[in-house]
Amino acid sequence: MDVYERLKELGIELPPAPPPGGLYSPIKLFGSNLVYTSGVGPTDPTGGAVYSGKVGTDLTLEEGQAAARLATINLLSVLHNHLGDLNRIKQIVKQLGFVACPPDFHMQPAVMNGSTQLLMDVFGDPAGRPARSAIATNVLPGNIPVEIELLIELKD
Repeated sequence: MDVYERLKELGIELPPAPPPGGLYSPIKLFGSNLVYTSGVGPTDPTGGAVYSGKVGTDLTLEEGQAAARLATINLLSVLHNHLGDLNRIKQIVKQLGFVACPPDFHMQPAVMNGSTQLLMDVFGDPAGRPARSAIATNVLPGNIPVEIELLIELKD
């Protein structure tokens, strides 16, 4: 399956990759075929927050899932920008998601489902179904509600 055809079927047009928010590399290739991404949030192409606040107080669960989905679209843009072709991706190995929320919010995995479902829709199952951690935090940079990192295996 061609990833770009699948994105088109899903009605997704990749935006320009968001700029780094600091002194770091957006991706790091290591080993013979592994890629680790820096954390990416639900921002517009200039790096401005599209969603802001905490899930469970400022945002509903559904808005948190939409923010996680947008962060994942941004991750795909970063990967496309640096790899040149998303069809080089063999599988999504690991997903790490941070969810800004109040102490009594316990639905971090459900928020991250907005991201994971998109990866499965784009890359199929099992290639798009990663091992995953969903972590609560009190605040994220720029007051974004989610930040997501990926570990990816490339095809030989």
